[in-house]
Amino acid sequence: MGIYYNEKSQSFNICAKDTSYILAVAPCGYLAHVYFGKRLPDEDLTYFLRLNENPFTPLTNDRDRASYLDTLPMEYPTFGTGDYRDCALKITDENGCSTCNLEYVSHKIYGGKPSLTGLPATFAEENEAQTLEIECVDKAVGLKVTLLYTAFEDLDVITRSVRFKNCGDKPVTLTKALSACVEFDDCGYDMITLNGSWARERQVERAPLHHGKQLIDSMRGESSHQNNPFVALVSHNADEDSGEAYGFGFVYSGNFIAQAEVTQHKKTRFIMGINHADFSWLLESGEEFIAPEVVMVYSCRGIGKMSRTFHDLYRQHLIRGQYKDKRRPVLINNWEATYFDFNTEKLISIADEASKLGIEMLVMDDGWFGHRDSDNSSLGDWFVYEKKINGGLKHLVDEVNKRGMKFGIWFEPEMVSPDSELFKAHPDWAIQVKGRPMTLCREQYVLDYSRKEVRDYIYSLMRNILDNANIECIKWDMNRQITEAGSAALPKERQKELWHRYVLGVYDLMERLTTDYPYILLENCSGGGARFDAGMLYYSPQIWCSDDTDAIERLKIQYGTSLCYPCSAMGAHVSDCPNHTVGRNTPFETRGNVALVGTFGYELDVTRIPQQDRDMIPKQIETFNKYNSLVRTGDHYRIGNMFKDNTWDAWMFTAKDKSEALLEFVQVLGRPNERSRRIKLKGLDENAYYYEENAPDVKISGTALMNAGINIANLWGDYQSRLYHFIKA
Repeated sequence: MGIYYNEKSQSFNICAKDTSYILAVAPCGYLAHVYFGKRLPDEDLTYFLRLNENPFTPLTNDRDRASYLDTLPMEYPTFGTGDYRDCALKITDENGCSTCNLEYVSHKIYGGKPSLTGLPATFAEENEAQTLEIECVDKAVGLKVTLLYTAFEDLDVITRSVRFKNCGDKPVTLTKALSACVEFDDCGYDMITLNGSWARERQVERAPLHHGKQLIDSMRGESSHQNNPFVALVSHNADEDSGEAYGFGFVYSGNFIAQAEVTQHKKTRFIMGINHADFSWLLESGEEFIAPEVVMVYSCRGIGKMSRTFHDLYRQHLIRGQYKDKRRPVLINNWEATYFDFNTEKLISIADEASKLGIEMLVMDDGWFGHRDSDNSSLGDWFVYEKKINGGLKHLVDEVNKRGMKFGIWFEPEMVSPDSELFKAHPDWAIQVKGRPMTLCREQYVLDYSRKEVRDYIYSLMRNILDNANIECIKWDMNRQITEAGSAALPKERQKELWHRYVLGVYDLMERLTTDYPYILLENCSGGGARFDAGMLYYSPQIWCSDDTDAIERLKIQYGTSLCYPCSAMGAHVSDCPNHTVGRNTPFETRGNVALVGTFGYELDVTRIPQQDRDMIPKQIETFNKYNSLVRTGDHYRIGNMFKDNTWDAWMFTAKDKSEALLEFVQVLGRPNERSRRIKLKGLDENAYYYEENAPDVKISGTALMNAGINIANLWGDYQSRLYHFIKA
């Protein structure tokens, strides 16, 4: 690893493990992108810029600077001086004009990685990463722009962020402040995105780039069910094990944009950052703004290697707290078991049965506060609903603890119901535009988290709950998006800052919560998986993957999620059948095997399920305990692909030292008159021999297992599954 500066060519070679990212100072001080890909030696590669092919290089011929700027591969392009491709930075100056022109001033290189004030970001010790800061200035308005790059020692990861400071004496408004731009020398790539809707999040879509702009974005105030803040650009021939893949993940939980633009010369410009629609940020003299982090991963060994790099980065350098490297407790959540129809006695009865079966935590979901018997009241009134929780919350928690179980609780801290004491006392605390009707969704509004007094009040109620009972887990939910984006506390020139200030407010409250209660396991949720993003992983080691708990639907959802996010972060439960989302019946064993991919737990009424299902729970928990370390820390390999063949799926977890591997296979549809299916394993030691746990006398080489495979018999019936544990002999 290293970041090298070539003084003669004024170029920077940012080297991660096997990756190089090269940029240079071009004529007239413009920063230009040179190369991103497999690691290259530290040498002068600025000939890639083709300056000798451009007759209008300003130092020698300034008569057509615009043509020069419209073809130069810009490192951080700005608006208004002749680069007509989409830009990363746009401003409004005191005269109302948008032109901006950045020139290189200086740089510094140092060990480690800086934090980003108020924002989640990856972290590294001084010996684990190196950072390059490049300072650029727009002299006309005094805007200083610092580009930050960090290269990781043992991973093919380079991160990007940008810091803006108004060093002039007049205000400057940022109207577009993206976090990264990368120029590709051709357009021979497919774009992979994760799209969907409620209950079918992160569906994989792959399409070749075409002339013009193709993008995903969110303007919902969250990263969203509809588009996830992750994009991969991959070579047309790329598959799981071969080809080039460039992955981009945004460490942010609000509005975003990720766009690939194929230009007139068949080059590709990729940009990523906060969505500039309805965004602006006023910088008074001396004020700063920090753009969130973009994670860039390069793989020359296929999409699978890209994914495993993301997994390692997020597990080692993003997720924090006591559960960072720790097995999560097996929990049971009462939502699909009871919905709003529960009381103390019902929850204790669930705990009674669950504790006998080896379940370790009861999480009480929505309906325990205010006077909430349905989803049309009480959000914001975070005090105990004594009619349901008769005897008080501490009594309930103590009773659950007596049964040897931990206790968790559900909050939706960002929301307020019109029918609540909070809204009646402070209607202006809800996000709204003065003089316009407020749009309801799920009979609730969104609280204005740009206001510290709002966050302080909500946190005081949460603390009162947490300080008066032994609560060890919080499920933090968010069930609607922002409309009528306006704040009673912001002046008119700052109203468009609300979207970002809201996200910063959420981060602030989560940081306070995880600091004050470091022992609490925080699980994020947003109507299921609408905020499954890297920003949330900084505060919560796991996120509820989807409200769709059907095992077969989860195959696609968990596959798509794994393109960027580690399985250890996927909230996954065994639920009841017929499934509450799709009405499908699947075997209890298969439901358990699919949930084994994630954090593992139960979402059902354990007192009412069939006895044969109940009897399987101890064995499922034993299986989880046996394999969780491997699932949580091992390398994840996708073998099947339900987006291409929906009749079967398979995946593997292989130990880092290749000493063992777990293969999981699901036969989605039974097949008549067909023989066994040949499955090739991945990630093993080709020079070693392995045996399957249930056949210890049969030794097979890693080479044979990976190149020839194993035969899995045609199973009887739909939705059948099997686990195979391979151990190095």
